[in-house]
Amino acid sequence: MAIPDYQTLMLPVLAAAAEGETRVPAAAEKIADQIGLSSLEREEMLPSGKQRLLHNRVHWAKFYMSKAGLISSPRRGVFVATEAGLALLKQGPTKIDVETLKGYASFSDFYNQAGTTEEPDQNAAITGAATSEATPEEQIDAASSLLASALKADLLARIVEQSPAFFERLIVELLVAMGYGGSHEDAARQLGKSGDGGIDGVIDEDRLGLDRIYVQAKRYAPGSSVGRPEIQGFVGSLVGLGATKGVFVTTSSFSKQAQEYARGLQQRVILIDGDRLTELMIEFDVGVRRYRSVEVKRVDEDFFAD
Repeated sequence: MAIPDYQTLMLPVLAAAAEGETRVPAAAEKIADQIGLSSLEREEMLPSGKQRLLHNRVHWAKFYMSKAGLISSPRRGVFVATEAGLALLKQGPTKIDVETLKGYASFSDFYNQAGTTEEPDQNAAITGAATSEATPEEQIDAASSLLASALKADLLARIVEQSPAFFERLIVELLVAMGYGGSHEDAARQLGKSGDGGIDGVIDEDRLGLDRIYVQAKRYAPGSSVGRPEIQGFVGSLVGLGATKGVFVTTSSFSKQAQEYARGLQQRVILIDGDRLTELMIEFDVGVRRYRSVEVKRVDEDFFAD
C-alpha cells in the first residue's frame, strides 16, 4: 500500500505517543506494522535521498501536533502525548488533520503568524505548505524535480538548434568540467580533429595523458534514436586504434539493442543520451548559471543538549 500522507499519520502518531515516550524511528516502525507496509515501503526515501519517506512524514505529523500542544518533547529526540493529546484521543476521533489542529489556540497562532510574512506573495505558499498532503521537504523536492525537468528540456532544445561545431565545443566544455582533457586548449586540439572513421575525437582521461578516451558525438533530431549499427561502427574504430575506452554522446536516445550491445562489450563504451547529457551539464554548470539557492536549516540538537 502507499505510505499515508503526514496528515493521515497524525492520529496513529498521537496514539503511539499516548503509549509513552517514543522516538520517530520507533513510532514509524509501530505504525508500519499496524498498516502493513512492506519492507521496501519502509525503506523508501525522499527524492533527495536524505531521509526515509515514512520517517519524514511521521516527523512532520509530530511537529504540527506539537504546535497544537498535543505532543511535547521532554528531552532530545523523544516525544510523548500531552494531557490535551490524551483528551483528544478519548473523544475517539476518526482522523486528525490541520483543520482539527486549528481548533487549538496555540496552533492557530502559529498558523496565522506563518501566513503573515513581510512579503505578501509568500503568504499563499506558506499557507499551502501547511495544508498540503505533502511535507515541506517533499514539496521542495517535487518543485526542484519539476524545475530540473523543464531546464533539461530547454537545454536539449537549444543544443539541437545549434551547429555541429557548437556541439563539439559543448562536449569539450563538459569533459573538461568533469576533469578530463587537462585544459580547454588541450581538449579542443584533440576533440573533433581526428577524422578516423567512427571517431570524432580523442581526449586524455587524466592531466598527464596516461590513458585516452575516444569520443563519438552525434547531434540527432528529437524522436530519432541511435541503433546498434552505429555503436558497432564506433566499436570497430576503437578496435582498429587499439583503444579500450569510448564515449558515444547523442542529443537523442539509444535503442534497446544498442544499449544491450554496449553492455556486452569487452571495451568500456559509455552511452550518453540527451537526457543524461543535460543532467551532466546541470551537475557541472555547463551552459547554465546559478539563479537561486535555497538553504534549509534545522535546530542543532547538540547545541541545546545539557
